[in-house]
Amino acid sequence: MASQGIHDLATSHGDIIYALYNHQRMTMAEIAKKIRKDKSTVTALVDKLVRTGYVLKERDAADSRIVHVALTDKGEALEPAFEDISQRMLDTFYAGITDNERRELLRILIKIHDNF
Repeated sequence: MASQGIHDLATSHGDIIYALYNHQRMTMAEIAKKIRKDKSTVTALVDKLVRTGYVLKERDAADSRIVHVALTDKGEALEPAFEDISQRMLDTFYAGITDNERRELLRILIKIHDNF
């Protein structure tokens, strides 16, 4: 991320931001489940993202115990950098692997995932 000029985020923050690119608004519990971290960890990470201006939190109107998280404009502006980082990581990961091998790997990973 530093190569993209992003110095105030850690990888674990990126997990949350990336999840929010795919879901415009999520509860803290949904984020915790999606990134496989406990709720207290997610709360600390989200609070830092709020302080740095990448996300905002808002209480649910019907149930004040539920907190929703959404990206701010600053958070949404990171998407091109995240896509570039993801593509470079995939290019490195798949270096020297054929298209058939990629499809087979994906098939196996999906099978593993479906067993959880």
